[in-house]
Amino acid sequence: MSTVTARPAQPVFIALQLNDLTRSLVEAIVADNPHATVVDYPAMVKIEALGRLVIRRESVEALIGRDWDIQELHLSLISLSGSIDETDDEFCLHWG
Repeated sequence: MSTVTARPAQPVFIALQLNDLTRSLVEAIVADNPHATVVDYPAMVKIEALGRLVIRRESVEALIGRDWDIQELHLSLISLSGSIDETDDEFCLHWG
């Protein structure tokens, strides 16, 4: 008889260059993902979460007070970990 050992879940993360827009992005991400952890570094911020992490266009727009295209995320993106599902309204990181 063999046993299967479960691997601990790996968090997904997104790392962004720190700038004025990123501060609003982080605020929107944390509001939509209360299970997320924010780690500040010099000139960078890393947001990680177990399971999935969702960035919603309408949440960001509400904070910055203008239309926001999810593609603008790539201007501040340093690195990420996880599978990506992207629409015009959401950018989602997950495993599986």
